[in-house]
Amino acid sequence: MSKFFVVATPIGNLDDISFRAIEILKSVDLVLAEDTRVSKKLFDRYKINTKLDSYNSFSTERKKNKIIDLLRDKKDIALISDAGTPTISDPGVKIVSDLYKEFGNNPEIEIIPIPGASAVLSALSVSGFPSSEFIFYGFLPHKKGRETIFKEITENKKTSVFYESPHRLTKALDSLEKFCEKDREIFVARELTKMYEEKIRGGVKEVKEFFDKNSKKIRGEFVIVVSGK
Repeated sequence: MSKFFVVATPIGNLDDISFRAIEILKSVDLVLAEDTRVSKKLFDRYKINTKLDSYNSFSTERKKNKIIDLLRDKKDIALISDAGTPTISDPGVKIVSDLYKEFGNNPEIEIIPIPGASAVLSALSVSGFPSSEFIFYGFLPHKKGRETIFKEITENKKTSVFYESPHRLTKALDSLEKFCEKDREIFVARELTKMYEEKIRGGVKEVKEFFDKNSKKIRGEFVIVVSGK
């Protein structure tokens, strides 16, 4: 039997990784990383010497076939992303889907989750908004369909969550202000688990005014949580 592990890695603080994840990354025959240069920092920290190869949105059919061949040869492989849980708003979902298409439920190939850090769950856990049901949008499209999604978010009765880059944070807040009630509560987390972690909660207008006055804080990675209507 060969095993394909989907391993969660830290979203910022390198201490946020499980003992099991480290053991798996040390024991497999190959680790597939979104960007090997980024993952090398984690490997150096925990003295992981396993061979690294890239797997990302630019990976070819040839790379997929190589991975399948290795699994057929009884090799164990781990998949990691640059940060957080692979396949969640992440290109790794394609190889997992391809493996099911190739092997189905073949007991000789096992796909195993190694849970850990996730930016969306981390933000939800400290937002104070209901999370028994929520809608996750991942990274919103840059142009096509973007306004439609913001309209949908403002009409949701459930909590909504999405990722945003610093380049589009202001536009995202503008769109929320345009479609939401001014006192609709939102929560913005930036640089979660990192040195400059910051969390702001308040009405849409209030949060937008905060970043208008503190434009130097518009940097890093953002998770935005919008309360249900």
